[in-house]
Amino acid sequence: RTKAAIIWEGEEGHEQVLTYQDLHREVQKFANVLKSLGVKKGDRVTLYLPMVPQLPIAMLACARIGAVHSVVFGGFSAESLRDRINDSQSRVLITADGGWRRGNIVTLKRFADEALEGCPDVEHVVVVHRGVLDATHVPMKEGRDHWWHRRMGEAPLECPCEEMDSEDPLYLLYTSGTTGKPKGQLHTTGGYLTGVAVTHRWVFDVTDKDIYWCSADIGWVTGHSYIVYGPLVNGATTFMYEGAPDYPTRTRWWELIEKYRINILYT
Repeated sequence: RTKAAIIWEGEEGHEQVLTYQDLHREVQKFANVLKSLGVKKGDRVTLYLPMVPQLPIAMLACARIGAVHSVVFGGFSAESLRDRINDSQSRVLITADGGWRRGNIVTLKRFADEALEGCPDVEHVVVVHRGVLDATHVPMKEGRDHWWHRRMGEAPLECPCEEMDSEDPLYLLYTSGTTGKPKGQLHTTGGYLTGVAVTHRWVFDVTDKDIYWCSADIGWVTGHSYIVYGPLVNGATTFMYEGAPDYPTRTRWWELIEKYRINILYT
């Protein structure tokens, strides 16, 4: 429980380490936040977040209560987000005030609000205060929008796992839409977890002492599989980085590897 589960660094230098005990606590608390918003087994929840620890926490919280998460890459437009929310029939959206990318602020909440003008099924929006904007400058709709930190401060510490069948859905992930309408790919619980657990263990041969980094984005299936589910189900330490690995310098990649003693890299 004291082993590092996720080591995270933001583009502007903020750092955070979540042990497996920390992660377990935060996942249970956010699972209770979702339940307090009426989310239950089989409901769809859309996640539109930067590469911050709240993203895997929200994914795992959905899995804990049997909700189906649908992660939308943070670089997608409001229109792309709207299409995916409506197709999945999500009732809850998890987003942030914004994130950092190559020194620029990506105003995710503004894009989310634009998308939600055409999403009549969404009842609740949970907003992570990433800190790229002052909280007073983030538009919050009364009754619909909720700050992540405030709801987490009120959430009970324990949430039992929902019992799932191996063929119950785990998540939806949409194709890019470059060749037509984005198509939602449904991954089931048992087969997917077995597949990523085995391939992560056998291909990367990660031991208890290794620090592992998959440099993909969680918005894609590689990130789902080899940043979140594969490493964590095998008890590995996984590194997350928010920005582009060649910014602000081309040596940023190697600086991170040296700083965190990363000895297994998947890119």
